[in-house]
Amino acid sequence: MTIANSRGLDSLDGRIILALDKDPEASGLAIARMLGVARNTVHARLARLERSGALLPFSRRLDPAALGYGLMAFLSLSISQNRTGSVENGLAAIPEVIEVHATTGDADLMAKVVARGTSDLYRITNQILEIDGIQRTSTAISILELMPPRYHGLLARLSEQESRHAD
Repeated sequence: MTIANSRGLDSLDGRIILALDKDPEASGLAIARMLGVARNTVHARLARLERSGALLPFSRRLDPAALGYGLMAFLSLSISQNRTGSVENGLAAIPEVIEVHATTGDADLMAKVVARGTSDLYRITNQILEIDGIQRTSTAISILELMPPRYHGLLARLSEQESRHAD
């Protein structure tokens, strides 16, 4: 029995992803043996996870510092509400803008930006301010990443659901 969540992931999906987390170079056959399922099952599950967007591109794992972008900053952006499309397109055109979220509170958007240093951040911030629809920015520089993005605990919980529901 597998228990699916609202996005369609179930405990076997969680176990497959955890196995890949443990050994990213593991073959489908190796994962199948580790989990005690058929190789075709693992292959089909991985293909479905990729098609559905549940598995993100491999490049999301890259450390920006390896590319020479050792400074990370978070920019709170206030925008003209009727200019959302041009703002999104403008931000997408700047490679150093690596993430953008619509938020509640004082800022309309929160952008995660990488830079080579403070003068490069200044250049990027000015480039952002030139986008039609950006009214103002506020910058917070990250001085230390205390906890990187992590999903292991959530995947472990998902993969454990099957054993709890089997009792």
